[in-house]
Amino acid sequence: MEFWKKNKWKIIIPVLIVLVLAAAFVLGDRTPAGEKPDAGTMQTQQPETAAPAEPLPDSLDPEPETPAEPAQSEPDTAEPSEEESSKPDAPEPSEEASAETTDTPDGAQEDAPEGYEWRDGMLVNVETGKDKYQTDPVPEGKPLPVEPEDVTVGDGEYTCTLSISCATILDNLELCDPEKVELVPEDGWILEPMTITFYEGESVFNVLQRTCKQQKIHMEFTNTPVYNSAYIEGIGNLYEFDVGNLSGWMYKVNDWFPNYGCSRYQLKDGDVIEWVYTCDLGYDVGGGYATGSE
Repeated sequence: MEFWKKNKWKIIIPVLIVLVLAAAFVLGDRTPAGEKPDAGTMQTQQPETAAPAEPLPDSLDPEPETPAEPAQSEPDTAEPSEEESSKPDAPEPSEEASAETTDTPDGAQEDAPEGYEWRDGMLVNVETGKDKYQTDPVPEGKPLPVEPEDVTVGDGEYTCTLSISCATILDNLELCDPEKVELVPEDGWILEPMTITFYEGESVFNVLQRTCKQQKIHMEFTNTPVYNSAYIEGIGNLYEFDVGNLSGWMYKVNDWFPNYGCSRYQLKDGDVIEWVYTCDLGYDVGGGYATGSE
């Protein structure tokens, strides 16, 4: 007891100090409920003696955060800058240029089959001198026939001039079928020259057929496979042989009577088409040579 009396304060005071320090440490480490510690507090609460964290395996390492790219950093493809918009666009190859690089020269598209040869761009029979549709070689500088089955009509619009005349009948009324005389116009015009719109790839026959329908003009034809073309039998109810055995319809384009059917003549912009009635196998209209006669 003597020891306790003499030393109790020496024992109590250190114990109290230890308790106070312990209480202060415990209470100071707590955060009031409902409050979040700020970032600075969280960084300083880790004891200095804590062992350093071991590095995670590569597969578990957190991927480093990449800062979000600002919206303006994305390339603007919708609205080019003034400098870019002022630059001329690169020219695209034209259809004509493409055609020039892909087309082959006339007469070189394919090898001539046995018994045929190329003459002036046409494949003709060596013995007859005609193509497989009985057509003589086309005069130099004149358009070659184009087979209808090889044509695709396009959207391009062009114009030509079309007329239909039977004026020669007026000079041969004595040969005309009496029942047809009243069908012959006084001036000989069934259709006076008029401008017609046609489409890329169309033929003389296409234009005649459509125009007669639009103008309510009678027209009758028959397909002739041997010539690969339509043959015009009658226009305005005036038929072949109505004015003698040498009469019928002929056509010319730009003052030339083609030596092939109207379905095979592919039009070009500005062409002038004339359908004329002949009473003398073409000689009375300037086209006798088209029949092969002299």
